[in-house]
Amino acid sequence: MNTFSLPKKGDYAGFYETYISKLQPESNYRELIYSQIYDLNELFSKKKNGWADTPYAPGKWSPKEVLGHVIDTERIMTFRALCFARGEKQAMPGFDQDPYVLNARFGQVEIGDLLLDFESQRKSILTLLKTLPNDTLDIVGTASGNPITPRALFWIIPGHFIHHMNIFLERYP
Repeated sequence: MNTFSLPKKGDYAGFYETYISKLQPESNYRELIYSQIYDLNELFSKKKNGWADTPYAPGKWSPKEVLGHVIDTERIMTFRALCFARGEKQAMPGFDQDPYVLNARFGQVEIGDLLLDFESQRKSILTLLKTLPNDTLDIVGTASGNPITPRALFWIIPGHFIHHMNIFLERYP
């Protein structure tokens, strides 16, 4: 993971620029992953009871549902990265986040369990990265009808987190 730099434009579909643009080129991936675990735990620990169950507006997700969505998305991105790094030639389908959140029933899950799940998922990403040869990070696969590399998929994960952390800070009092 010593040469784990950000992906190049063209290694991912343009709509992922929303997440990639939130990252600093000199970012240390491992440190970023761990700092995000800390930041998330810190945010949730400072909130009043019931906060995690309350959407900021009608029809919006609760913080628990947002966190569940982040975890699901990271699992999907990690799976895609693993498949492409191992040489999978089949295209990976897209996913519709709304049915995932609805069917997961994250509101019924204890917040402590969701936070632990997030931390476990993050640590799993780091152990997977330790096992991947560097040259497999730039193998191009297809997901959601677009070319993408494992490197891009792994970097989208912390960028997607930053996107949602900003929403927590801006919209969830």
